[in-house]
Amino acid sequence: MSENTRVADYAIHEQFIQRWSPRAFSDEAISEETLLSFLEAARWAPSAYNSQPWRFLYARRDTPNWQRYLGLLNEFNRSWAQHASALVIVISKTTFTAPGASEESPALWHTFDTGSAWAHLALQASISGWHTHGMAGFDQALARSELKIPEGYDLHAAIAIGKLGDKATLADFLQARETPSPRKPLSELAAEGDFSL
Repeated sequence: MSENTRVADYAIHEQFIQRWSPRAFSDEAISEETLLSFLEAARWAPSAYNSQPWRFLYARRDTPNWQRYLGLLNEFNRSWAQHASALVIVISKTTFTAPGASEESPALWHTFDTGSAWAHLALQASISGWHTHGMAGFDQALARSELKIPEGYDLHAAIAIGKLGDKATLADFLQARETPSPRKPLSELAAEGDFSL
């Protein structure tokens, strides 16, 4: 890995700038207990009405489900994610039962809440010495069918989890990109009062 040159605009815990999303993984196995600790962190994310809409389906390398999960990824992502230790599919329930209600209604914030859970997962993995890489490049229809995901749940992302590997295992054009990515300045992302960004 290249040296992390990220610099925060304001004082934050170093964990936020240390976490990044590599593609070079080491083929190291992950124990179920370790993976479940990342999902445990996700479980404690905030959610509207405490509805906890997120769901996580996973496969660890060298287990019976591994090849099925790899097969859900597009060819590009499969080329590097095959070296990861685990793959996780992130979904969320699109309805909830409000306190005092007897019927479910649309959970308009389910994606927002599930993003919060994914962030918790990614940070816990990073704190524990592992890396995560979220991917949009997977076949959602195939995943829904293959993993028996019912209607009423949206599919959001696939996540590769693993220990950092040698970037020489990546295609040449990816090796130069195997470094923590920069961020836009906060002044381009936040404004007090009216929208002025």
